[in-house]
Amino acid sequence: MTSNNSVGDTNYQSLAEFRYQIRRFLHFSERAARDAGLEPHQHQLMLAIRGWPDPDQPPSIRLLAERLQVEHNTLVGLVDRLGERGMVTRSRAPGDRRHVLVRLTERGEAELEKLAIHHITELRSNGPKLVSALEDLIRRSNGSE
Repeated sequence: MTSNNSVGDTNYQSLAEFRYQIRRFLHFSERAARDAGLEPHQHQLMLAIRGWPDPDQPPSIRLLAERLQVEHNTLVGLVDRLGERGMVTRSRAPGDRRHVLVRLTERGEAELEKLAIHHITELRSNGPKLVSALEDLIRRSNGSE
């Protein structure tokens, strides 16, 4: 059945396929985190800390909350739980004591490394499907097809 909308059936199909591929990867990631004894948001937090663009200036609670798109108090709870498990530490920013900086511990680094290797392997295997779905969506939405 052909639709008379401005988006078009092929764009809906492309959007659906892209969303499916994203969800497949996220499902893998959530399961891998839980298998490692972490909640998915804890894994995301650890990844955000380790992947912070400026290794000389660790991220603050506020910046991490933005990065994970969660409320400040939610991020504080995640840091608290990871801190209790010895995965992260917190300290006051030297220039502004109101800001709390978060760092991974050696234990946190080691746990994250295991998960990162697992994720990279998964992306090497199934990442091309995700990329293809995104390229198809972009191509179709630009009217190239």
